[in-house]
Amino acid sequence: MSETRIEKDSLGPREVPASAYYGVQSVRARENFPVSGERASPYLIRAYARVKEACATANMELGVLDAPRGEAILQAAREMAQGKFDSEFIVDVFQAGAGTSTNMNVNEILANRALEILGRPRGDYAHVSPNDHPNRSQSTNDSFPTALHVAILFALEDVERAVGTLRDALLRKAEEFREIPKAGRTHLKDAMPVTLGAEFGAWASALERIREGLPRVREGLREVPLGGTAVGSGVNTPPGYRSAAVTHLARLTGLPLQVARDPFETMQSRWAALAASGWLRSLAVELIRIANDLRLLSSGPATGLDEIRIPEVQPGSSIMPAKVNPSMAECLNQLAFHVVGSDTAVMLATQAGQLEINVMMPLMAYEILHSATLLANYLPVFAQKGIDGITAQPERCETFLLGSSALATVLTPRLGYLRVAEVIKKAAASGMNPRDYLVKEGILTAAEAESLLGPAALRKLAEPVP
Repeated sequence: MSETRIEKDSLGPREVPASAYYGVQSVRARENFPVSGERASPYLIRAYARVKEACATANMELGVLDAPRGEAILQAAREMAQGKFDSEFIVDVFQAGAGTSTNMNVNEILANRALEILGRPRGDYAHVSPNDHPNRSQSTNDSFPTALHVAILFALEDVERAVGTLRDALLRKAEEFREIPKAGRTHLKDAMPVTLGAEFGAWASALERIREGLPRVREGLREVPLGGTAVGSGVNTPPGYRSAAVTHLARLTGLPLQVARDPFETMQSRWAALAASGWLRSLAVELIRIANDLRLLSSGPATGLDEIRIPEVQPGSSIMPAKVNPSMAECLNQLAFHVVGSDTAVMLATQAGQLEINVMMPLMAYEILHSATLLANYLPVFAQKGIDGITAQPERCETFLLGSSALATVLTPRLGYLRVAEVIKKAAASGMNPRDYLVKEGILTAAEAESLLGPAALRKLAEPVP
């Protein structure tokens, strides 16, 4: 049996591995774009398979695709959606504009698998053609952005779950640490008290607020350009196809997809993808802030804040014994920086569209789906290994709190701003904490100092005023 077969496209014949489901145009793309070694995201592959299944179903219903070919394509598309052909996606994520190479990689796999189902040899495109049958009533220009929207919607579901896992871990720590007062810090300087639990709770709240922005992002993605073919007009589609294809795609994906209100706009503009990228960037920025706060609070132990101890997941130094680093937070920072950079690439790609199509969609697909994958993969791990095992250092928190000059703020209604400032300076010069200095100098009685600056008073100071 020959190890290759000959396939022909509009540029002429080429050899293709005999066992491959991909075909001649995929081979050309692989040779033309040996860029990164990165291949299509599983999210995009699954989404594209569902797009092709929906389109084949609509085409059969409307009488422009015969049942034998159509049923074979449907079976092939379902197998693709299950991951059967992932290794057949050989086109680099950096490729020709608009995603034509990816679309043809999909079409060739489906055509060759359909031929196999029909008992014919792979490459027999006179019977099932990648362009004429799996691609019937379609263009890259409407199928790729539709698959992109569906893939992003699927990916956002995974990211949302991952964010929820991290939020819940932070909430558990907020409850565990809710009775531990500590010095607050603004401008990285002493400020009024908070509780350690309040800090963890605020991080959880920030993540929840980010999650609350998802419905608006999803709303934009639910409008898809499927049925617009080349420029939005729907050329070469039968009457009723646009609505039928989108209806079937919604059914197959379980997503409330809609026919585009303006089919020309949804061919030209990729603002909905940019909005999704922007949401991922916003999430990443909050994660960076949280990771950095955790690194600050766990710094030391001897020379830093050491208000919390992080889980010891691995040795922190190849030369310093017993050193433990905030490795999980450091990893979170790195991937979040990557997400922010990816959003910049998506922004540049979004504005780079011209007239009826944006040719930079492959870059958008790679950056958005890669960012989503990083976040969905790591946030649950970070919750388990970076948050769940954190322990508080109550004594350390108390030491900082009692030594904080900001505590004197509660004395200003009684002593006045200038006098309190003078007392604080003298207390610092004497090496005493403000509470003890006030008692020693007779400015307050011990009972008064306890009522204003004792543990119960400090916990109350850390609570929100009704």
